Amino acid sequence: MSETFETLQELLPHRDPFLFVDELLEADEQHTVGRRTFKEDDWFFRGHFPHYPVVPGVLLIEAMAQCGGAGLCQVGILPHGAFFVLGTVDKAKFRNQVRPGDTAIIEVYNTRVSQIMLRQNGTITVNGKKAAEASWMCIVGSGNVNINGTK
Repeated sequence: MSETFETLQELLPHRDPFLFVDELLEADEQHTVGRRTFKEDDWFFRGHFPHYPVVPGVLLIEAMAQCGGAGLCQVGILPHGAFFVLGTVDKAKFRNQVRPGDTAIIEVYNTRVSQIMLRQNGTITVNGKKAAEASWMCIVGSGNVNINGTK
């Protein structure tokens, strides 16, 4: 298990405002745990929904996928800054709303990983209650684009 974690910007190509993991808490070859605190001024709350802000479910899925990808890069299974995109999302369930000020604990398990694709499943909990769960597949980039966007 990794004891010292690199910054998410070192591990992932994602940047603000589309980076949905604040930090990694645990990472090994089987799973990753991360954390994200959603702030009242997060951009998506302005429209989803103005008088009752809720984190969109698709962003919870994105947070899980980013956490899982960061963990794979942290432990060296994928290179730092690996470019990967969602290919499929299966069995997504949203059980409790995530609201401004909530701290989400993101737990991701690797079910299949290769240099061209990965399958993972994950959950998000807030205050010990499951808020979201899903399984997904990501396609790992060909290496033609690096973390800085150059070829």
